[in-house]
Amino acid sequence: MTVIIDYGAGNILSVANALHYLGEEITLSSDPAVISTAQRLILPGVGAFGDAMDRIRRKGLEEPIRDAVRRGVPLLGICLGLQLLFEESEESPGVRGLGLLPGVIRRIPECDPPSTEPVRKVPQIGWNDLTYPDHKGGRLFRGIPEHSYVYFVHSYYLQAGDPSIVTAVTDYGVEIHAAVESGNLFACQFHPEKSERCGLQILRNYLDCTEGVSVC
Repeated sequence: MTVIIDYGAGNILSVANALHYLGEEITLSSDPAVISTAQRLILPGVGAFGDAMDRIRRKGLEEPIRDAVRRGVPLLGICLGLQLLFEESEESPGVRGLGLLPGVIRRIPECDPPSTEPVRKVPQIGWNDLTYPDHKGGRLFRGIPEHSYVYFVHSYYLQAGDPSIVTAVTDYGVEIHAAVESGNLFACQFHPEKSERCGLQILRNYLDCTEGVSVC
């Protein structure tokens, strides 16, 4: 069973609909007991980093998520869900993330210093292509050619502390770490559920590569 963690941060139903389309049995839940018994987890979300962490903590979900990851339960973070897996964000100074992976979330700069003239729109909204470090990609991108296009909606981006976990990047005037993978943790800054055929394949790859994973 795939559990989509419902902490009230939006964009959950579109993820659920994409998984239903793929024939996956899912549960939307904010119940720590349900999260603790999940075969795999998905942490979606849109909104502000600090507000999302506050909701997760008020619902008592922080430790169940961490415990599930420690036990080897696969987890896929999407958009804000990717950002929450890391340590902190410039969007919400002083708020700690889940800290499951090393790195910080930076604001996309509108200008390229020393110039103060805006050269890019923030938030980034639209399609952009992916490149794979060393042209390898990761398990989420099996069968997906490099330079495939996916859909982004974000003002903040990941700067991973460990380059080896980065499986896809995109360029928006700055290099954005668009996807990461580390053991049973997967995450993407873009929205696979809104990325048409390519995005559905990414979700299918997540389901397939985590099928039958034994959890301690």
